[in-house]
Amino acid sequence: MIQSLRNLRLAALTAGQHLTDDPMLLFLQLSRRVPASAARNLARVTSAMAPHGSVSVPAVLASLIRGDGDDISRRLRLAADRNISGERTRRLADIALVANRPDLTDVLLAAAGTAARLRPAQARRLWYAGDLSGAVAALDGAGRAGRRQRARLAGEAALYQGASPTLPRQPFTPVPGRVLHVLTNSLPHTASGYAQRSHSVMAAQRTAGWEVLAVTRLAYPVQVGKLLARAEDTVDGVTYRRLLPSHLAPTMEARLQQQAEEMLKVALDFKPAVLHTTTHFVNGLAVRAVADALGIPWVYEVRGQLADTWAATRGPGARDSEKYRLFQEREREVMRDADLVVTLGQAMKANIAAAGIPEEKILIAPNAVGGAFLDKPLEAAAARRAVDLPEDGLYIGTVSSLVDYEGLDDLVGAFAALAPDFPQLRLLVVGDGVSRPALEEQVAAAGLSHRAIFTGRVPRGAAHLYHQALDVFVIPRKDLDVTRAVTPLKPVEALASARPVVGSNLPALREIIDDGGNGLLAAAEEPRELAQAISALLSDPGRRMRLGQAGRTAVLAERTWAANAQALATRYAGLHHDHEENE
Repeated sequence: MIQSLRNLRLAALTAGQHLTDDPMLLFLQLSRRVPASAARNLARVTSAMAPHGSVSVPAVLASLIRGDGDDISRRLRLAADRNISGERTRRLADIALVANRPDLTDVLLAAAGTAARLRPAQARRLWYAGDLSGAVAALDGAGRAGRRQRARLAGEAALYQGASPTLPRQPFTPVPGRVLHVLTNSLPHTASGYAQRSHSVMAAQRTAGWEVLAVTRLAYPVQVGKLLARAEDTVDGVTYRRLLPSHLAPTMEARLQQQAEEMLKVALDFKPAVLHTTTHFVNGLAVRAVADALGIPWVYEVRGQLADTWAATRGPGARDSEKYRLFQEREREVMRDADLVVTLGQAMKANIAAAGIPEEKILIAPNAVGGAFLDKPLEAAAARRAVDLPEDGLYIGTVSSLVDYEGLDDLVGAFAALAPDFPQLRLLVVGDGVSRPALEEQVAAAGLSHRAIFTGRVPRGAAHLYHQALDVFVIPRKDLDVTRAVTPLKPVEALASARPVVGSNLPALREIIDDGGNGLLAAAEEPRELAQAISALLSDPGRRMRLGQAGRTAVLAERTWAANAQALATRYAGLHHDHEENE
């Protein structure tokens, strides 16, 4: 009962903050908490009822939920042309920002003038562009709501500008063979590739004889809507401890200090010999403070280039912004201070070394497989039968987060090009994300909805069956800094399932896909070339089988979580020796 009351309080504080700071983003996030089909059906009804020329907030929000970018742009331009003013202008400007149309936000705000009530929207626009200092300054002298927003932005900006939690040194005797992992999110509440990799690493370490405990960020998972969350979860023998306090500090800077203090309590109880955390730098700052307080080594695992991921959603100018520069600087600082930096592949290692981190301090622990992926794969028809998919036909598709940089619009384009020549072809897209509505609209516009299956999220225990249901796995990532460097998990799982992979010809994917050996590469952002590569495999069942089997053989030899656990154990032992010498 006490935990439930705490959770309700945390959820109310989170919702209240979002309602003040970014109400349109809160609405969009809430719309994703309801079943996707229900949200889209309601949006379609709202759009159908709204006049073609309506610029009402509900009409534009309905277009946003449906993923109809053209209709969003049309209605927002109409609003700007009509010189809409007042509260509706602010709301429409915020919707444009959530829709990643800052140009339309600028048009609306320019037409609305300089009224004080527009300051929160203007601050959000500056923050979106990475102008952290400008966003805070825009709220100087604002009213009560503006002051709260200013305090929040100033607290977050401080973390980019150099603030760090501090803890006093503690008398401490670690227990050898214990490792405490600090995570952003985790199973069973989040089923992302990040959460799955974390779980696989810890499960393998546990099998290898380590005592493992994980702790997640402050207020997770209540802050993502899991109101019934418990203080502790155990999945496959791995324990996840939650930091769910009765109150939250008012700003992000203060909350990180609060998180470090709560993590220190867990560490003093568990007595780990090493701390292990992951990107981004905020995790590293908290773990560094705890490690310094206890006098033990810590590991920073770089799983992505999150500054580049952020910039990829903002356009080329984002790389010149204050946020991007400070983001990169803090990542370098955390990598420099960690005792060991772990990453996923050669491209990422090269980027880390280019930031000034000694190569001997960097360990590659690639995305890998374990569990059901080690078992002999089923034939495609049997796998489809196991997950209630139609057994006949040829299947192309992916298992992925549905976000823009994954390039799934190019997959749909390739599917549309192939459909006339392969009448039995189906598209299978497993996963969910912000791009799903637009992808479904794209399939519908091509007249192929009856041949496409969007499953949404699927149970973790069934993921391998969806890989095995495919004839060709496709990973058509866009050509961006982040996708050129970061090696994803899902194509490795596809190869372990003995399925050939067709992917974009990018450095990170070349580390996984051997062109002509276990799959084929195609130019990024070229749907026709992607279609040609897929067609070459669809037309040759024998080649599909040879490439798929070659991929599985290589993955089982080189990419298993057990092998990663052994490599980490070896380096952990060396860290203790080095740390004791430096004490």
